[in-house]
Amino acid sequence: QVHLLESGGGSVQAGGSLGLSCGVSGDTEWINYMGWFRQAPGKEREGVARSYIRGRITYYADSVKGRFTISQDSGKKMVYLQMNSLKPEDSGIYYCAAGFTGSTETLSTSMPISEVQYWGQGTQVNVSS
Repeated sequence: QVHLLESGGGSVQAGGSLGLSCGVSGDTEWINYMGWFRQAPGKEREGVARSYIRGRITYYADSVKGRFTISQDSGKKMVYLQMNSLKPEDSGIYYCAAGFTGSTETLSTSMPISEVQYWGQGTQVNVSS
């Protein structure tokens, strides 16, 4: 079993920055990536960014490329999401996620929710215009 605990988030004006952190505990042998999803009111949960925990492979949604950066500290079992140049449409609940993908080739090109096996409780991000 893997447990994820997010921290960070909050409120900021458009153009500002926020950082999210996610701590991992439990048996991480069965996961090979960690990442972040978000969900705005009335919208489906969408993948934002993910990182292969055993190598340097990352995925970013087109909407956040160049503004968000995912990073990890394997020794501390932490994953981070630095969000810069925030826009009101970035608002929502951000969920830390972890899972196993059988194909590292697609890890950098997509982020299907079906591959998520573990979820954090979510943290709110509000960006005002």
